[in-house]
Amino acid sequence: MAEKDTSLSGLTADEAKEFHGVFVTSFIIFLVIAIVAHFLVWQWRPWLPGVEGYAAVIDHAKVLANTYVPFAFMNLG
Repeated sequence: MAEKDTSLSGLTADEAKEFHGVFVTSFIIFLVIAIVAHFLVWQWRPWLPGVEGYAAVIDHAKVLANTYVPFAFMNLG
């Protein structure tokens, strides 16, 4: 029986080209979805602080924590 001309991966040249095409297409689709998701999250809540700086973000987080954390433990007793 004649052996196939394979590479280290065990794929022939045609199989490797086909796999490469599927991989590149899948990667591009994933990349587009990730870019769109990052853009939507940026529109919802920007990662860089506004004029007030990070201090305003931290103060807002503290207010939210002080407001909602006590209610999280009310049903445990």
